[in-house]
Amino acid sequence: MKKKKLIVLTGAGISAESGIKTFRDSDGLWEGHSINDVATPEGWHKNPLLVLDFYNQRRKQLHLVKPNAAHTILAELEKDFDVHIITQNVDNLHEKAGSTNVLHLHGELLKVRSTRNNAHILDWNEDLNFGDNDDHGHQLRPHIVWFGEEVPALEEAVHLAQQADIFVVIGTSLQVYPAAGLIEFTTEKIPHYYIDPKPARISNMRNHLEVIPYVASEGMVVLKEKLSVFL
Repeated sequence: MKKKKLIVLTGAGISAESGIKTFRDSDGLWEGHSINDVATPEGWHKNPLLVLDFYNQRRKQLHLVKPNAAHTILAELEKDFDVHIITQNVDNLHEKAGSTNVLHLHGELLKVRSTRNNAHILDWNEDLNFGDNDDHGHQLRPHIVWFGEEVPALEEAVHLAQQADIFVVIGTSLQVYPAAGLIEFTTEKIPHYYIDPKPARISNMRNHLEVIPYVASEGMVVLKEKLSVFL
């Protein structure tokens, strides 16, 4: 029997339990920095050394953390479902846990790209420094989709949402677009689940969300049980 297509949208909340801070703290800062300084093209042009150092620190932190139970359960679900993860996170914890179909909407910490050619992307596990250039002498930059930049993977994400037999949202406020709009591309009659300890109140949403008000690791245990009825 053909496996049901389980499409999962994940945000910072799923990685928080692994020790990675959510993108925005309550004070509007990311790891003590203004978003405008470290996550915009303007910030990059203003002070590339600050931006490079910021992502070097994030990369070092990533090497020290491990997937949590939420990541692991999602990977295990591939035994019974055709699981595709659309993540807003730039970490590689889904891959570390064993998930094989992961689409990164906002880029990846462990990759860099040319400042002249967006398609020139390299794997990168160490510090990225000023003077690290591509083959044509152009500076490399973090492979991160900054505020104000296009989201190259959005079209593929929309296509996945349209194919979903089951749609799950984990650890995201559903406030950051365009990712938040993906649920509107799903079929109305399919099951929709939303795992978050402080779920956002979403008005005027076409599709009904069944809320599971727990942190990601606990919520995934509940979801796994709920999904057993589809096997």
